[in-house]
Amino acid sequence: MPPTFLTRLSSVLTSVLRAEAPRPARYRVATADLIDALAADLTPCSVPIFPKRLALGFGLGAAASTVLVGVVLGYRPDLATSSATGPFWAKLVYPITLSALAVWCVERLSQPDGDDRRRRRWLIAPILVVAVAACWRLSQTPASRMGAVVMGASADSCPWLIALAALPTLVGLFWAVSAQAPTRLTATGAMIGVAAGGVGAAAYALHCTESSLPFLAVWYTVGIGAAALIGGVLGHRLLRW
Repeated sequence: MPPTFLTRLSSVLTSVLRAEAPRPARYRVATADLIDALAADLTPCSVPIFPKRLALGFGLGAAASTVLVGVVLGYRPDLATSSATGPFWAKLVYPITLSALAVWCVERLSQPDGDDRRRRRWLIAPILVVAVAACWRLSQTPASRMGAVVMGASADSCPWLIALAALPTLVGLFWAVSAQAPTRLTATGAMIGVAAGGVGAAAYALHCTESSLPFLAVWYTVGIGAAALIGGVLGHRLLRW
């Protein structure tokens, strides 16, 4: 702190301590002087720091999640040809949309008494679109094939691998939000989990060979929900301040 600030602060505090009769007017003047002294040398931050920190944590985490899937699981061998199909892009667009909306909510929740209810409602839209598409697809499927269409060949591992792929992004977002002052810790952690789970699901899609909309609607959503559950549990512990 500059010496001028310390000098003014010391002078004000000394006058308050030496005040004789605690008359209200004198206390009002002393309080005003104290506030002026404390604020005299403050300079506003020209550029908000948190959005950059949030983008950095999210970006590095997403890159690490994508690399983790490639190293641990491997990308599907027909990635070049499958990337020209609709189901492949559906498996990317759905979780990425959820992740982007969740980061938007996290930005609001990171503030004291942050209320994300208006933003959170938008999460229903992509889930509803995929659910309707999945129901339409099932309506066109013979009853004997419905189980195979929903379960695919990897329903038992898909959600857990998505949650695993989400971990680097979860770490990056918790690092970013830890510099803030959220008050709804569990809700903030859960929304961080949704954002990380969406990234994990998109990264996992580069490995996954399933192509049915019902599989996407059920098991990708369960995987993102698992990441949200992890985030909610950790949020209460890691975001205290």
